[in-house]
Amino acid sequence: MRKDYKTVQGYGESEIVIQKSRFITYINRAESEEEAQDFINNIKEKHKSANHNCSAYIIGEHDNIQKANDDGEPSGTAGVPMLEVLKKQGLKDTVVVVTRYFGGIKLGGGGLIRAYGKATTEGIDAAKVIERKQHHILKVSIDYTWLGKVENEVRNSVYPLKEINYAELVEVLVYTKADEEHAFTSWIAEMTNGQAQIELVDKEFLEFVLN
Repeated sequence: MRKDYKTVQGYGESEIVIQKSRFITYINRAESEEEAQDFINNIKEKHKSANHNCSAYIIGEHDNIQKANDDGEPSGTAGVPMLEVLKKQGLKDTVVVVTRYFGGIKLGGGGLIRAYGKATTEGIDAAKVIERKQHHILKVSIDYTWLGKVENEVRNSVYPLKEINYAELVEVLVYTKADEEHAFTSWIAEMTNGQAQIELVDKEFLEFVLN
């Protein structure tokens, strides 16, 4: 399973005007090239009359899929600077489309690069950047007599509570970071005088907003 990584929280949209041209940015998370292409095609369908619908995406644990499309703008002035913004911010599994309605004033190569870069940055800000951190899910099985104490201590700790299952024994499912697993296990054992059964049952990513 992949390590902790940054991506966008979800769909985002923004708009800026530069020298009378409208730059409308659409951004979303995409975990496959098919998802990215579907998102791009939907925006193109929405803005058929636009002069350009430029796009970029970066996908995969090791950024193994990277694509940029200038959609009629001079080569290297739109899709590539958009992709570079995604890479500079360390984002993964992210797709962005910048729709341009030409305002009649030519920006030149440098102006286009700056415009598409700024539009992408604005879109990222609108979508919000998150960090997805891998956590272990530990199941703490205890007798019902321990439930009140364990639940209270966990809810007031740094370990997020996932859920509580009421079976023959109470099962308290808790998230811990991989390097916190030993400390958590020792903490629970001390709290319950060694009466708790603790086992790793799954791994999952939790999301934390960064901006």
